[in-house]
Amino acid sequence: MLPSAQLAIFAASVVLFVPMGLAGLHLSRTKMLFFSGILFIFLFVAVHLAPYFLSISHLLLASIFFPSPPPYSLLPPPSCLPFLHRISWTHAPDPAWSWDPSAPVRSCGFQSLSNPDASILLNGSWILVAGDSQARLLVLALLRLLLDPTSLASVEPDLFKRHSDYHIAIADRGIKIDFLWAPYERNITDLLVQNIQPVPPYPDVLVLGSGLWHMLHSTNSSHYGEAVNGIKEAVFSLHSPVLPHMFWLGLPTLISSKLNTPEKRERMTNAMLEAYGREVATTKILRQSGGPLMLLDIRWLSRGCGARCTDDGMHYNGVVYNAALQIMLNALVIESQQRIE
Repeated sequence: MLPSAQLAIFAASVVLFVPMGLAGLHLSRTKMLFFSGILFIFLFVAVHLAPYFLSISHLLLASIFFPSPPPYSLLPPPSCLPFLHRISWTHAPDPAWSWDPSAPVRSCGFQSLSNPDASILLNGSWILVAGDSQARLLVLALLRLLLDPTSLASVEPDLFKRHSDYHIAIADRGIKIDFLWAPYERNITDLLVQNIQPVPPYPDVLVLGSGLWHMLHSTNSSHYGEAVNGIKEAVFSLHSPVLPHMFWLGLPTLISSKLNTPEKRERMTNAMLEAYGREVATTKILRQSGGPLMLLDIRWLSRGCGARCTDDGMHYNGVVYNAALQIMLNALVIESQQRIE
């Protein structure tokens, strides 16, 4: 190889690897970022050194760093966040979802993470989920992804103890999952104040969501909006210097004919659902309105799955919450990349 080319490679290596090494020290302290960070660093280095190793770059990429199949063939750029909910449904023989095949979505390279990929992404992380039965079903989707069937069968009964909290640690991967039963918005506000301490450790992922109980027992959209605004203020008062990855679990599509009590059919109407949605938008708690929480749009996902996906008109089959979980995991990859940059 020509000396000038060698000098160029040496200079490029210094410029790339010294800052990356320093970044690695930071990443090692925040393990959830490590998986996406390694992928981002590799792709970044590969792009810059490709002119000098063009003849072997594809071989290295395919056979050394990413054994088939690769855990992530592409890191979606931040501009892909708005496309995460663009999914398509099929209904035969059973409901199933996939990301829309349109060009913008396809170029983002979203993928459904497998057990090994999700375990690496979430390694060493504390995931705190607070809310009602919808939030509990999201935790179930996460456990179904992370645990083998035998382990899942042994812990699932504890998860579904009526109106209870749930805690699990997956020791071999250092993953801690807490579900806090918080059916009313004020419960979530109190939990944020009481459970997020002014000293580390802080949750790496925070998922919040409620509204079904409020709609049934209060049926007042303006009061709901005030309560959600209280959650937003509690989020902004967190002592953590770096806020965790935060998500808001949206309300589901309501199928009035399947709601199982007269009170639910009377009060939990689609008109009320629309009013509650407007109140959430008004609070500006959601990222799309400039707020801190990214929406996991259960209403959109459940509408796509359809009425056959629910027995009681409000709780949906696991396929809906699996879709929400995969959207969340892909968002974590994107957000982790942004924090590295």
